[in-house]
This record gives sequence, structure tokens and C-alpha cells, in this order.
Amino acid sequence: MKPTLQLKLSQQLRLTPQLQQSIRLLQLSTLELNQEIERIVQENPLLELREDWDTPVTEYSFMSSDSPEVKSMPPEMAPSEAETTPEENHEHDFEWPQESLFSDRTYEDDDRETLQIPARPLSLREHLNLQTCLSQISERERRITGLLIDSLDDDGYLLQSLDELMEMLPAELGISLNDLQGALEYLQHLDPPGVGARNLQECLVLQLQALPAGTAYRDQAIRVVQEYLEILASHDFGQIKKLLACDDQSLRAIQKLITNLNPKPGVEFSSQSERYIVPDITVIKNNGVWVANLNKDAIPHLSINHLYANILKREHHSTTRGLASQLNEAKWLIKNIQQRSSTILKVAGAIVERQQQFFEHGEIAMRPLVLREIAETLNLHESTVSRVTTQKFMYTPRGIFELKYFFGSYVSTDSGGACSATAIRALIKQLIQEENPKKPLSDNKISNMLEQQGVVIARRTIAKYRETLQIPAANLRKSF
Repeated sequence: MKPTLQLKLSQQLRLTPQLQQSIRLLQLSTLELNQEIERIVQENPLLELREDWDTPVTEYSFMSSDSPEVKSMPPEMAPSEAETTPEENHEHDFEWPQESLFSDRTYEDDDRETLQIPARPLSLREHLNLQTCLSQISERERRITGLLIDSLDDDGYLLQSLDELMEMLPAELGISLNDLQGALEYLQHLDPPGVGARNLQECLVLQLQALPAGTAYRDQAIRVVQEYLEILASHDFGQIKKLLACDDQSLRAIQKLITNLNPKPGVEFSSQSERYIVPDITVIKNNGVWVANLNKDAIPHLSINHLYANILKREHHSTTRGLASQLNEAKWLIKNIQQRSSTILKVAGAIVERQQQFFEHGEIAMRPLVLREIAETLNLHESTVSRVTTQKFMYTPRGIFELKYFFGSYVSTDSGGACSATAIRALIKQLIQEENPKKPLSDNKISNMLEQQGVVIARRTIAKYRETLQIPAANLRKSF
């Protein structure tokens, strides 16, 4: 075949370095953002951190169509259409975020022996992600596992069910329930043993299964945890001996094996250093309406170093090209931080508008909310909303909550409406607090009582929510 030259026109979506930086800053927590800013300031002489802050606190509120808007965002904080379009509308936002979990947090030696910076201990999330990076699983499996890792609490438990996680994931990702189940099974085989469990019983079983097969009384201990854990907790050793047909010595060995397990496998990582939460958003009541405000103290106070900027204005030659490049990087960083703050405020404002009853009455009034609802309202993609709500916190009169707290699954009611899982847990907690201690409510009884209120929910789901609230079963709550 004779070689020929052909011209072909095509359109491709490419992530510019500035857009990559914008996406990455959006998914960092406030503490991680400030650490990243400090690192960049040390490398770029055109940037400097200011202690003063002359930008007014911005307020964002979603009002009904017949009510005036309380206050709009100032123009300098609002991203232009050209800046927001790539992240909000283009196909690349359907892709998984490319994270560098460790390279951005390590310190180089810099050939200076006098500067010695102690290594920062790994968090549970970093420890697990490092294991997935070193494994032979595919990139897709690694990212699905990363989703589950991000959903773990500080103790290493997965408190959300896989069905709830499925509802929160964008359909464009093409993740099935089987994919999540396979990723969970893989996660539960990582170190520390017991991580990824959905309740205490599963956590202890995972740790026992991780012991060598020849460990004495391992199988009997697994059976006790799976079938008789509540009896063991009530110290009814006589009944356990009958059920297992074992003697006192064997029972003591089984009990010792179980009591040596760690009920909170992730706590060793979270306890290595104190965890400070800097809220990104504060919520106050203004003219009878709850509104979201940016926490100005959480925003890095960056500005251009005027000394170097004036040098660039006066001199234009080869020696200043490096400074010119750093000046452009500094401007983009400041703009991306402003856009990050604007996006967080928009999402928080939309959440607060929909959860007005929560701020008035508490968890029992939480309404069902999914990422797609906020995304459609703000013309953002669900993955963008997911980044914004992860590790971003809201200070309210009812406490400090992660933005992701306000999202979750729901249960249909008899009237055709829906009830938030958070509200159902609050109802269960309220019913148990008001029960007769001498005749505590069983899970089946609670299910019947909720059904009378129009909320149809299975007994096993009641048990799962009760365990999430760390409330023991009815026979363990009974007082004599």
C-alpha cells in the first residue's frame, strides 16, 4: 500500500493543568487545602499568604419563587461561564478523579541534612489505598474499592449499605451492585483485619477468619460470634456451654480469643493524631429562613507578591520568563480557590434550602435527598457535587456535620411519599428512649409501630438501623 498523507479534523476533550488543579482543590478538605497552599507558597515567590481578609462574608440562600433573594454572591467570587463550563458540562466529569494520595504529602530531602521533617503517620484511608495500589487488581476495581474506602468511618466500619451507596452513585459510572459487593469482599481482606465490616458481629468474624486455620478454638469462636454473641454479652455462660457442648476450660479459651479482638480496627490510625475539623460553612437564621454562609477563616488568604510583580512589569527578558510563568500559576491558583469557595457555597445553600425542617426540628425531620437533585438544581454534574460534599463540614446550631450527612437513601410511605433513612433512625431512637424498660420493644414491634405511622420497613432493616445506632437488642435492654 502506497503511503499517503491525510488531514483529519477532530474534537477532543483535554484537561488543562488549570482545570486539573481546580478539580483537585475541590476534593481536598480545608486542612488539606491549607497544607497544599503552604507548600505551593514556599515554591512560588509570586504568592504570599495574608493575615488580613477584606472580602466580606458571602451568603447564599435559595428562596421560593415568590420571595426575594436574601443576598447574592459578589462578582469577584462568582466563576465566569467559560471557567465553569468545562467541569460542569463536559464528558471528562464523568470520569473518576485522578488522586495522588501520597506524592503531595511527602517531603523531599532537598539535599539539606540540617532540615529533618518527621514523617506523618498514615491515615486509615491512605493505609488502605496504599495496599490497593500495590495489589494486582484492575484500575476500575481499585477505584470502586476507593469509593468504599471513602465511605468508612474512623473506626473502619461501612455504615451505609451497598444499596444506599448505589443510589448515590452517578449512573454514568456503570457500577453495579455486584461490583460493589466484589469490592467490599476485597476490602474486607485488607489490613487491619475487620475493616469494611457493617456491624460489630461481622467485624469480629472477619478478624477470626483472618487467624491461621490451625488456631485453637477459632471455628468455635466464629460460631459464638455469628450465633450467640448477644448471649455472650449477657454473660450467660451456662447456656453457651450447653449450645456448644463444651467444658469450662474450652469456654474460657473461646472467650479469651473473642475478647482479644479489636472492635474498632480503624481507631489505631485515627488516634495517632488529633483530628481537627474546620467548618467550611456556617448556618444561621436570617429573617426566619436558615441560610448558608462561607466561613471566611477557612479560606486561604492568598495574594500576589507586588515586589516581584512590579519587577515583571519593568523588565521583560529571558531571566524573567520563569517569574512570568509563576505569576500565571499564582493567578490561576487564586482564581481556582475562589471558584472552589463559590461551588461549596452553592451546594451548601441548596442543601440548607431543602433541609429547613432539619434545622428547625432535628434528625426526625430530615427529608430524603440525593446528589442528582442538587446537581440538577445547580446545573452541575453529580460527581462534582460528590467532591464538594466529601470532607467539607457545616457548622450549625445542631452541631457540625459533613455535607454528605444530608444525603442518603429513603423509604417509601403509604401515602406515596418518602422518608429519609436518617429520619427513620431518629424515630427508632425516639421509640426506644420512650419504651418501658421492663418491657422493651422488639424489632418486630418497632416495625409494626412505624407501619402504623405510614412507614413500611422490614424487621431486619430495623435491626440494621438499631445496630448502626449502637443500641442493643430488646433482651439486653430489659431491666428487672
